[in-house]
Parts: sequence; C-alpha cells; structure tokens
Amino acid sequence: MNRRDFIQLTSAGAGALLLPGMAAGGRVIDAEALLDPGLDLAIKKRLADAGLNAAKAKGASYADVRIGRYLNQFVTTREDKVQSIVNLESFGVGVRVLVNGCWGFASLGDASTEAQVAETAEIAVQVAKANIALLDEPVQLAPQKGFGEVSYKTPFTKNLFEIPIKEKVDLLLSVNGAAMANGANFINSVLFMVNEQKYFASTDGSYIDQDIHRIWPTFTVTGIDRATGQFQTRNSLGTAKAMGYEYLQTAPPDRITGRPTTLFNNYYDMLDDATLAARQVKEKVKAKSVEAGKYDLVLDPSHLRLTIHESVGHATELDRVLGYEANLAGTSFATMDKWKSKTFKYGSPQVTVFADKIQPGSMGAVGWDDEGVKTKKWDLIKDGILVNYQAIRDQVHMLGETESHGCCYADSWNAVQFQRMANVSLAPGTQPLSVDELIKDVKKGIYIIGYGSYSIDQQRYNFQFGGQLFYEIKDGQITGMLKDVAYQSNTQEFWNSCVKVSDQRDYRVEGSFFDGKGQPPQLSCVSHGSATARFNGVNVINTARKV
Repeated sequence: MNRRDFIQLTSAGAGALLLPGMAAGGRVIDAEALLDPGLDLAIKKRLADAGLNAAKAKGASYADVRIGRYLNQFVTTREDKVQSIVNLESFGVGVRVLVNGCWGFASLGDASTEAQVAETAEIAVQVAKANIALLDEPVQLAPQKGFGEVSYKTPFTKNLFEIPIKEKVDLLLSVNGAAMANGANFINSVLFMVNEQKYFASTDGSYIDQDIHRIWPTFTVTGIDRATGQFQTRNSLGTAKAMGYEYLQTAPPDRITGRPTTLFNNYYDMLDDATLAARQVKEKVKAKSVEAGKYDLVLDPSHLRLTIHESVGHATELDRVLGYEANLAGTSFATMDKWKSKTFKYGSPQVTVFADKIQPGSMGAVGWDDEGVKTKKWDLIKDGILVNYQAIRDQVHMLGETESHGCCYADSWNAVQFQRMANVSLAPGTQPLSVDELIKDVKKGIYIIGYGSYSIDQQRYNFQFGGQLFYEIKDGQITGMLKDVAYQSNTQEFWNSCVKVSDQRDYRVEGSFFDGKGQPPQLSCVSHGSATARFNGVNVINTARKV
C-alpha cells in the first residue's frame, strides 16, 4: 500500500469513528445486522422505568433515560477501486438526574437488564451528590409536560440499509468513471449512512421513540496541469440530508440550468455533479488569479451555509454568549446587552435568520430533542435585529422565557446532552427575485459556489472564508472563472452589507454531520438553509502562495 492509499483509508476510518454514536466505541457488524429492528418498545420502556424509579428512590427530583442504538455504514472508493466497506453498531444507555439542583450523569454500554439500568441511575445520583460541593447556583429547569408514548421517524421512501452494497458500490464507481472520463486525474468518493434509534423517557411522563435516518454522498475530484505541476480540487456539491436513498436521484428534466451547480433540495445527481466537477477542475487550473480588492459577492446556498453556521449559528448559542462554552471553539460577541437593547443591528433589514428543528430533510429535524422537548421554529434575527438565542431547559429562564427551544442533543448514549445548534437558516427574500436578476446589476463582483477553507476568531466575529468555485461578474455578466479567492470581514459588517436575497424558489437546505462543540468534544448534525444572497463591498484577498 502506498502512502496516498494509507492516508485515504485511515482518514475514512477516522471519519467513521466521528459519526454519531461511534465515539462510544462501535463494533463492526454484518450489513444484514443493520436491518435488525433492535429491542422491542415494551422492553425499552421497562428498562427506562427501572432507571427512573431507581433515580427517584435515591433522591432525584428529575431523571431522564436515553437508550441509544447507532448504526453506521460507509462505502469508500478511489478511481476504479473499492477502498473500504464498514458497518458499525453502538448500543447503550445514559441516565441524567437532578439532585438538589445539581446534575449527575452515568452511562453503560450494552445495558440489557433492568438491574443494569437501575445501577447506572444510582451511579448518576451519586455523581450529582458529589457535584453539589462545586455548585454555585442550583439548576432552574423549565417546566415540561409529559407526552406519554409517542414516536417520530424520518420520512423516507428507500431505507438506506435495504439498498444492496453492490448498488452503492456501482454508483460510486460510476461516479468515479464519469469524472475520469471527463478529465479528472483522481477522485475519491464516499457514501456515509446513519440510523439513530433513540428512546427517551423522563420523570415528566414522556416515552419517546425516534428513528432518524441520514445520508451524505460526497467526493473530491483532482485535476492536474502536467505542464506546470499545478493542481486544483473540487468537492462534491452534494449535501448531507435526513432522507433515504431516494435522495440519490437522476436530476429531473426541468431542473434549473445555466448555473454551475447540481445541488437541490430533494435530490442529488451525483453522477452529473462528478462529470461537471471534472470539467471544472481543469478550468480552475487555468483560471485567472483574483485581484485583491472590494467586490460585490453573490453567494450560493452551497457556500453561504458555512458562513451562516460560523458567524450566526455558533454566535447565538446561549452557552457561548454567557461564557459557559469556550473550549470548542470560543464564546460570542453577541452578548446579552446587545439582545436586551432590542436595537442591535446584527445585519441589514434584508437579514432574517431563524432557528428550527423541523425543516423537512434537514439534518437537525427530529420530533423531540434529547430532553423530551417538542421541537419548533423561532427567530434569532428579525429584519436585521438580534431578537433571541438558542437555549434549552436549564437556560431559558435567563431570557425570561418558560419554555425550552428544544435544541438539546447528545451524540451518543454515553454523552451527556447539552445545548446544540438547531438548523439556522437565512430566510429567503419576500419579493420575486431570481439569481440572474440578483447578478444583472453587479458592476464588479464574484459569484461563489461551495464552501472551502475558513477561519473565524474566538468571539465569532472576525473571519475569512474561501469556496469551491469562483466566477467573475462584470457589468451584470459572468465572464469567467477565478481562483485563489477568499473574503474577509467581521460578522456585523458582513451581514449589514447584505442588500438582496433571492426568493423561495432558490431556497435550499444544506447539511453536515460534523458540528463540533464541547469538552470532551461532541458532534451534532445540523443544516442551514438560504437562497442565493448578495453582499456589497466585501474585501477579497488573493490566497495564492507566493514562492
């Protein structure tokens, strides 16, 4: 095995271990085992009741039990070779308790008896009692009604794990073959597929069974100019979705054309995208290097997703705002005094940003969060003004609210749940506005597609973002491809430079498996929606390495 193969294989393996539930130590299983339904609901309820009753008997005023089974499959290929096919399973129980205003948590892998769960709950109570000595202020838990026995399942028509491995391999090798036939020198392609089976029970009276399915098709195409030794890459424009295998469809005949993207809300034509990517990397190698300066930026949703995530999503998490979270990665400039003023201009009047956990197909879409709160939608920025944050049951009292926002999550049965980013999205414009109309009055601009490298400071304020594809705009026309592009700004300046947002017809939801936070770190699944948006007078730099 050569060095490149080794790095690719080990990177894929590490990626699999970062998927939800795998930090708990997943075990390799056969593909057929992915379709095993797992424990019967009646058994889960008995296990959960054993934990709840034990916690209450030992003095807990509140307790919840999460029984989690996490199933992952990933298929990795390179050019005409299959690199790896891995199926993983992780199963266990986590118990969280509140004793005299202090949290305690304990977990156990492969917990299959009532006695094991009860013992885990008793350990959680011991942890809470030990933590009381360190408590500055008792937890204030927002009231939450019990929902009884309820369930939620990701809507899909094709179960990810019912699709034969051969069909998945054939798809990826076809994708690779199309890229190579159209001039690519190298291509790696991967299918990540996840099923989270989560059962939540609490002393509030909820017994919630959820079955979450997610998929991420992705690739990286590399093109080399043999004469100069220069190379360029283009990553897949496919996004992660909470859908079934039906997401991987051939694009319908009436799909939008004329712009270099094949990413849409309800399907992803991976073969078409790889074909286009191979042609684009050859064009990127020979593209003109950008001249630094001020430009009007037209940002596609496949790019804007990351800017939203870093400069709004993380900045409006209440634990960051309060300084409770700083390890991964930082606090927030959007402090409580700005919110309390009711006048802080986070962005221009064209900027309305909302949080939600209910958008169909979004990675964060669930019926209830991991502390039994029904999910919902709410505004963070309204017409440019900061109006709210993202908060959970033990935080909302700080905002004068009595109901959690429903954005609590743990990435495994052995991790304690805490405040995580909901889907955070830029609302589309309210007036009819196509992308072509958005571009037509730009005198000097750049159209950016796909997300690339980025950097943002520890207060989510000063930043730099790159992308995948860059097109020069002159006098309302796209004139050709650019390279070596990144833009720099700060959060408030950038969002206040937003002058136009395309309408609902262009709105797309982009997702990721890998939103990191906490210490020890946890990963959550999140999406960001937007239509194409325009930002005037943004500073662009040339990132070419000078020799």
